[in-house]
Formats: sequence, structure tokens, C-alpha cells
Amino acid sequence: MPQSAGIRPLLLLGPLLRHVDPVSATIWVEVDRPCEVEVLGRRVRSFGVAGHHYALVVIEDLEPGTSTPYEVLLDGDVVWPQRHSAFPPSRIRTTGREGAFRLAFGSCRYATPSSADIRDGIPPDALNAYARQMAETPEDTWPDALVLLGDQVYADEITPATRSWMATRRDLSQPPGEQAADFEEYSRLYAESWGDPEVRWLLSTLPSSMIFDDHEMIDDWNTSAAWRAQVTPETWWDERISGGLVSYWVYQHLGNLSPAELADSPVWQKMQGQADAEPMLREMAISADGDPEAIRWSYVRHWGPARLVMVDSRAGRVLDEQRRQILDDREFDWVESELSGAVRDGVEHLLIGTSLPWLLPHAVHDIERWNETLNKRHHGRPLGRLAEKLRQAADLEHWAAFGHSFERMGAALVSLARGERGRAPATALLLSGDVHHAYAAELVRPGGLSTRVHQLTVSPLHNQAPHAIEIGFRIGWSRWARAITRGIGRLARVPGTELAWEKQAGPFFGNEIGELVLQGRDARFLLFAGARAEDDGGHLRKVLDMPLS
Repeated sequence: MPQSAGIRPLLLLGPLLRHVDPVSATIWVEVDRPCEVEVLGRRVRSFGVAGHHYALVVIEDLEPGTSTPYEVLLDGDVVWPQRHSAFPPSRIRTTGREGAFRLAFGSCRYATPSSADIRDGIPPDALNAYARQMAETPEDTWPDALVLLGDQVYADEITPATRSWMATRRDLSQPPGEQAADFEEYSRLYAESWGDPEVRWLLSTLPSSMIFDDHEMIDDWNTSAAWRAQVTPETWWDERISGGLVSYWVYQHLGNLSPAELADSPVWQKMQGQADAEPMLREMAISADGDPEAIRWSYVRHWGPARLVMVDSRAGRVLDEQRRQILDDREFDWVESELSGAVRDGVEHLLIGTSLPWLLPHAVHDIERWNETLNKRHHGRPLGRLAEKLRQAADLEHWAAFGHSFERMGAALVSLARGERGRAPATALLLSGDVHHAYAAELVRPGGLSTRVHQLTVSPLHNQAPHAIEIGFRIGWSRWARAITRGIGRLARVPGTELAWEKQAGPFFGNEIGELVLQGRDARFLLFAGARAEDDGGHLRKVLDMPLS
């Protein structure tokens, strides 16, 4: 973007308050030209990526448990808060305050209400409604953090306005068609998703932690080796995956890192002072797509009595049909080490973020285990090819479809819940999304667990489940469906499991957002849902208040 003399820089997107701990915070912005960005007296120079300009301001020497309003200045001019804003001032609220720690979470937010096609009939946006209701309540009732568990943008489901814009720059009849093709198109998706006033204020005030899922890259991303063999040779793939991963690094992953991690990041350090970091980020992205060990997308958040271990369950998969793993061994070793470290540190509530649910409705779990068994046993033969077609058509690619990884996660959780790694935490909570409904399930076998292990799934924030999917997930929890799928599994000699779980609440459908309330060793799960149609102004109602500890 050319810079004109005398024209003041503009704030295009943000600010986003990202990593916050007791003494530091990071704030991310996108601007329209190179400039100096200032927050609370800390000044940084913007960096460029493919003609776009960003900055990440690291603010240190804050006081624990404080609330500090802030402004954003570009080249000395205040650009945030916006004039005549109806929202309270944006502020940095460091951890360390007395009282309960509140965490909001959810996943799957398609565009914004104003940009989505009205003909799709998507119900009101839960994140927008949550922002409005939060702005109307006292600050001491606000949540302390926000966790977004995948599909922050939909690269393969675009809005009418984006479709028209894409048509001005390329022929949409040619692959990849009406989907994001490169970094430029991804940048528009983020602007479309994060640009509405409600969510913009929310993200400027709540520290956010994020992880990707498939739609940020492409539907069925890394489902199987067969899927990769079909997709990756396509002439458009390198541009698509590099655009997706570079944009994810810039818009989401960069803010997941603490100041110490930024200081240790070779990629971040190498970017400083570069007019265009796109070539080096593209090289990183292509390397990461081909080698899961090239970069770790998983990370950790420390929140006093709670700790979040965010797990990448998409990019680091091992897809060899004979040794499928949702995380490679190196990544899983890291996860187990972080879980053990949290126990040693005396964490009361261990949170595991994974975009894909670990515990599914029983019948769905059984079908995914059955499908993986057929694929492995009959790989390369007609029955195996048929099973692979079913896997891709029905999205059978959650933790259950990676049996070894499912059991390894179970073994790790059982070990810490039995106190084998130190004093057992009160809860171990797996936070997930993806499946376009909400439910709570609890691990009930094996016995001897001092920690209560729950699967808490909340999805979507702004989308909807097709009616057939809704029926399928309702049936998936039923006893008769479970009996049928278990029988099918026995006929196919599917390996058994010692793990057993029970549904505690749900399923709930519609647009929803969840909350955890953690205090001492007590924990509660709250679920807020919007109406199924635009008939009440998009207000949320509490549909669940469930003790977890």
C-alpha cells in the first residue's frame, strides 16, 4: 500500500488484547501503512507482510490484579478508542485479582451477522450478544479471558460480498474457486470476521487465546494420507496452505505467545525491521505443512489456579494408515510434560484446549473407531477405499479416529487424576468445539480418580448445524444407537477400551458460548444460548449451570 505524505495512518483492525499475565500484556493491530504504534508509552514500528502492516506491542512492568484503560496511537495520534463509541474503555486486566477466575470459550464463528447471506438463515451471533451484554454489566463481573477453539474464519465458505470482491481479482471458475486462494484473500476474511463493533470491542478488552481447525485452511484438512494425496498435488495448494498458515501466524498465533516466547522465537526476531516478511513466513508455512516438527502451534497459558494447555490437533498429525496419530510423538511428549508440570506446580484446574472433542457421543465414537479399523486392515483394497470415502464424507476424523492418540490421552489423564504425577488437581477439563452443538460428558471409568475429568464442547458461536447433523448427534447419545454400533464394532474386531464416559448435559443446539467459573478447587460450567431465530434481538439466556468439581 503506497504511503502518501501528510496522510495519517489508519487503524484497520484491532486492537486485540492477546497474552496477559500478572505483569505483562501484548496488543496486536493491523494498520494501513508503515507507522509507529504506541500503547501506554510503549512504542514499536510496524512490520509488513505482502503489502499489509501489523504491530505487536509488548507491555511489561504492569501490576498484578490491576485494570488499566489504554489508548492506541499511530504516529502520535489517538485512533482507539473510536470517537463516540458506545462501549466502555478498552482495558488491560492483569491476572492475580481475588475472587473467581472466569473464562469464556467457544468455536466456529462464520463471518459477522451483517456480512453473512441472510438466505442462509444463520441464528443470531452469540459472540456479538455476549459482547453487548458484557458491556452493560459492571467490570468486576466480566470474564478474565476468552478461548476461541477453531474456525475463527471460514476459508471455504465465503460471504456474497467476499465472493464479489474475489471475482474482481481472479476467475472463480478456476480452482480453488469460491474459496480463499492466498494471503490477500485470507486478510479479507479476518477483516470481515473481526471488524464488527461488538466483537472488536470484546477482543480489545478480553485477553484471547486461539487455535485453528480445518475451515481456517480447508474442509477435511489432514483427515488422512489419502486426502493429502488427493489435495496436495493440486497446482493451487501451495499458495492456499501458505496463505492460510502465514495469515494464521500473523493474525492468531503471534498473539498466543508470551513475551518470553517472542524473545525466543527465531521467526519473530528475524522479522524485526523487515519491510516485507512474507517470503520468510511463506517458507516457514510450506515447511510446516510438509513437516509437523517444523513448528509447534501448541502452547500454554498460566492463569493462577488454572492452566491451559492448548493442543494443535490438526497440523501435527501422523497420517500413515498403519500408525495414525493426531499428534506426533514429539508433540505428545511435550503435551504430557506440560500436564505433569501443571500438577507439580499445584494447579487446581487443568484445562486442555483441543478444537476436536476427545469424548464424543458414544455411537459416533464407535463409528469412528470402526472406520479406522477398516481403513487400517483393508488399506489399498476395495473395502479400505470404501471406508476412506465414508471417512471423508462423514468427517470421521476426531480423536476417536486416531485410536492410539485417544488412548494415550486417556492414559495421561487417568495417571494425573489418580495422583500418580503429584497432587491431583480438582478438575481436568477438555474444552472443544467443531461439532456444532454443545454438551458435557464425564469420564467415569476406570475408577480411583481423584480428579473429575470432563469434556466440555461448545459450538458454534455463529453458524448452524444442518438438520441431519442435529438428528445424528441426538441419536449418537442414545442407548439403542450405542448398542448397535458396539455390535458392529465387535463384528469388525475393533480394539476395545477401558475408558467409559457418560453425558452430563446436552446436547444443546443453536449459537452458544460457554463460561467456566473457577475458585479454589470449585468449578462450574455455564452455557449461554441465543434464540434459534432473530426474534428477541439476539439476547443470550443461561441454559445450563453445572458443578464440575
